[in-house]
Amino acid sequence: MDNQKKPQLPTLHSHGTGEFERSQFRKIGENVIIEAGVLVFHPENIEIGNHVYIGHNSIIKGYYKARMVIGDGTWIGQQCFIHSAGDLIIGNNVGLGPGTKIITSFHIEEDLSKPLRYGKIVFSPVVIEDDVHIGLGTIILPGVTIAKGTQVGAGAVVTKNFPEYAVIAGAPARLLRIRGT
Repeated sequence: MDNQKKPQLPTLHSHGTGEFERSQFRKIGENVIIEAGVLVFHPENIEIGNHVYIGHNSIIKGYYKARMVIGDGTWIGQQCFIHSAGDLIIGNNVGLGPGTKIITSFHIEEDLSKPLRYGKIVFSPVVIEDDVHIGLGTIILPGVTIAKGTQVGAGAVVTKNFPEYAVIAGAPARLLRIRGT
């Protein structure tokens, strides 16, 4: 191990305090409730519609060169982590259960001489269409589109797309049925 070349570690820096003013958002609608303890990063790239609720201690992690859109009537539960490095579009009348995590980027392996953490970052958007309900503690991975009217069971790990009005659950999530059939 001593003869192997050690990887060059990057210089670290802070992403800021997460404190924000409503005027900093690219767009913020009427009747938007942002509870105590919410941290917002890069609000200049975040658009929030009307009648949106963001629960206590959530992290709304905008990104310096990507877009986040949260549609009208959306409810974001407590302690959610919403990440938009690869772009994130959340439709209208969406419910995100407490503790939901949405991820839009990941590291890939370049070679074994470099820790994975320092590998190339791949950005992949997440889209959550209108009228979706996402259960408590769900994790949504990069590149996923959750189709209109989908119901996601608590604790699901969503790794792929499903049809409209799907009921999905599990880790990884699997199709249980189509609503209304």
